[in-house]
Amino acid sequence: MIHQLGRIASVAVLAASTIPFVAAAQQGEPKQVPPAPAQTPDSSPTPSAPMPTAEAPKFPPPDPKNFTASSPAKEDIDAFLTASWGYDENRVWQVAAILKTPVDGLTKVVVYVGDKTGQQKPSAFGFFALQDGKHIIAGDDVYPFGAKPYVDARAKLQAEATGPYRGSADKTLELVEFADFQCPHCKDVQANMDKLAADYPKARIVFQNYPLERIHPQAKLAAVYSVCVAKLGGNQAFFTYANAVFEGQDGLATADGAQLTLKSAITKAGLDPAKVDACAKTPEVTDTVDKSVKLAQDLNINQTPTLVINGRQVPIGAVPYDMIKKIVEFQMKMDGITQ
Repeated sequence: MIHQLGRIASVAVLAASTIPFVAAAQQGEPKQVPPAPAQTPDSSPTPSAPMPTAEAPKFPPPDPKNFTASSPAKEDIDAFLTASWGYDENRVWQVAAILKTPVDGLTKVVVYVGDKTGQQKPSAFGFFALQDGKHIIAGDDVYPFGAKPYVDARAKLQAEATGPYRGSADKTLELVEFADFQCPHCKDVQANMDKLAADYPKARIVFQNYPLERIHPQAKLAAVYSVCVAKLGGNQAFFTYANAVFEGQDGLATADGAQLTLKSAITKAGLDPAKVDACAKTPEVTDTVDKSVKLAQDLNINQTPTLVINGRQVPIGAVPYDMIKKIVEFQMKMDGITQ
């Protein structure tokens, strides 16, 4: 994991200075919430970060001179941070500055972040809020903002995440996994995906192909075959195929090995490799994979595996299962879902 507002990679980072999470990336970093730098960004006036303490942090009193902009309101920022960080009961923060900038409609926000247990060094991070009230800028990225920052992504996934699924047909609680069959981290998280299916039987758990061809040359072929397996054999055949491909993932290292591995997986799924191969040569099947990739890119998902929980991105490659479950249950609470 790496420091990042909208991602997770390790418990240490998760509990420290990220807004949702960071993870070991297969291709860059995802865009869910902005990074939380260890130092307050340069700008004046700007409060300095509090010194480390062995106890819960005591942030300095807010200085009225650092609140020169009327938008966004402190309440809106707190609601956004609650939506982003609320799964961590030990995390505390204080809005330290809401500052006008030389650009009309662009506001600088500075927030102190700490940990109730005093185990982690308090820090400060900053971002820029846009006039539309729906976006912020941190570093060179744009992120959703608001009390419910994941609503738009959730709606898009409900409409466009059409991959094979297990669990409920209902989309009230939708967990969408973006994965690459040649990605080692994707293989590693399948046990956790199985646990999620068992622990949340009312969830709809969708698999979306996201082959990263630049680093995994056999991933798209595996994805195309998977579409045909689902088309010819249904969801159950797909997940049997997927498990077999992940188990034999080392065979995807070469083109010849990939053919043997994928044909074996197709057979285990109860289908005829020749029929699946013929299906894979049709343009609409390749188009299905390409649309899945575009969906990931539209959501600014840049790494695999990423799990999207009702619109909230969680790069799960290095996240312990108990933390994934905590985030699922927090998002359910935010969305008013009971199970």
